[in-house]
Parts: sequence; structure tokens; C-alpha cells
Amino acid sequence: MSYSDLETTDNGFLVNQDDWTEDVAAEIAADDGIPELTDKHWDLINFLRDEFLNNNGNQPNERKMVKAMSAAWGEKISTKELYDLFPKQPSTQATKIAGLPETRRKGGY
Repeated sequence: MSYSDLETTDNGFLVNQDDWTEDVAAEIAADDGIPELTDKHWDLINFLRDEFLNNNGNQPNERKMVKAMSAAWGEKISTKELYDLFPKQPSTQATKIAGLPETRRKGGY
């Protein structure tokens, strides 16, 4: 099933998380201005999915994302690197591509 066939919120977030697949993620990303998902994109997407699905619906803020990706990539990164990957705000855009519910909190800290 294609992203355009799936039920979404007014902001394009999937209503049913079970509809999410990697192909759907790639479609959401392309629709949102990210033509290709690299390994680093997938690292953050998978981190967000793992936190939400296996940690009581946790939706990490950008500071926690920076810490987790610094550890995963073996280098100290800044929020800028996350914005290079997800220019429309990592905590929103990556969450959307990950097929998770829209976060109610504001951005980074």
C-alpha cells in the first residue's frame, strides 16, 4: 500500500502505526523533500521507533537524539547534523517519517 492511500492526520502523520513500512517511510521522506534516506537517516528513524515502541511511547527531544546519534556514529555531533538530515525539524520530520504520532512538545530542549 502506498503512503497516499493511507489514513493520515492533517499534518501527514500516519493514523495507524501498523501501516508503516520502510517503503512507506521512503515515500513520506520524498514527499517531505528528502529524496533518499541514507544510513544516518535510518539510524535516527530506527532510534525513534525503538524508543517509542519499546519505551512506553517515549518521544526523545533533540538533545537526546544528538546524544544517541553521537554514540551510534562514534563522533560528537551537534543539532546541526540532525537538521542537515531532517531540515524541517528533526523531532517533527523524523518522527513523521518513522510513522510515529505527532509529538505535542516543542522542538529541542
